[in-house]
Amino acid sequence: MTTTIPVDWLIAAALPIVLLVAWAFGAFARRVLRGRARLGVATSIVISIIGTAVGLLIAGWISPQATPWGLLSILLALGMSIAGIALYGAIAAHFQHPQRESVADLLAAGESDRVEFKSTARVNLHTGAKDDRMELVIAKTVCGFLNGDGGTLLVGVDDAGTPLGLDADYATLKAPDADRYELFLRDLLSTSLGQNAAAAVGIEFATMADAAGEPVVCRLTCEPSPRPVYLRSGKGAGPELWVRTGNSTRQLSVDEGQLLRDAPVAAQPRRNRRCPVPRSRPLLRTALSTLSGRNGVPLPSGRLAALPMLTDRLR
Repeated sequence: MTTTIPVDWLIAAALPIVLLVAWAFGAFARRVLRGRARLGVATSIVISIIGTAVGLLIAGWISPQATPWGLLSILLALGMSIAGIALYGAIAAHFQHPQRESVADLLAAGESDRVEFKSTARVNLHTGAKDDRMELVIAKTVCGFLNGDGGTLLVGVDDAGTPLGLDADYATLKAPDADRYELFLRDLLSTSLGQNAAAAVGIEFATMADAAGEPVVCRLTCEPSPRPVYLRSGKGAGPELWVRTGNSTRQLSVDEGQLLRDAPVAAQPRRNRRCPVPRSRPLLRTALSTLSGRNGVPLPSGRLAALPMLTDRLR
């Protein structure tokens, strides 16, 4: 007498096996593609199931006698799973990666809470001489961007957005070129803000098409810092905390800076283990919110959220 197993039982037994195989294939694919395709476990399982189905169909087309547990079927299923996850990761990275604005676009848009223009970084154009105060202005602006929502500083551009070039600054260097200018900026930021903060600033050069020639503009890209960045304006000088408020850079008082330094860092939920959401420090907005109530200072917008505890302590 032959015992017939109900179809529902077969399906119930097959589903966990399919999920387990898909999880294993997905985990292997994510390990092989680490650094090139970042996605969650659930997404990789779904893509792996589809890839496995496609692989089995190809195996059956190549060899009608192939079995699901045969070597050909397993290799094709695994290969299609890896290919599917790689394709999905590439498409997701293309559409999710923010397109950075060009220097020309930034010049056309003008200054804002995240964009600042400076004519020079070393030379005072009114006197034509090297002026340490110009370097200090650059350091303060970068410090403000790092302590806020980030931003871009363009050097070699006047307030109206007209490219002036770096010739005036180049003339103060032993070797008037972009490489030596970048070394000067790195040294300036390392000395005034610290090596960690300086390393977080990207420095690039762009040649602009202009009626007067091809002026070179220096672009400093500043990402938001997870902790306060302090400025030291000279030897023996105390630390200063500068923040970006609206389209200007302002200094916080010692007491407000101390609150920011002592307050804990708040962690946000992670999307997945391989692609965490960067941690933010929801402190500066609250300090600036209190300052706005006292002094009418405009607030920066973006990633910094309010922290009522800090507001109460500042009142």
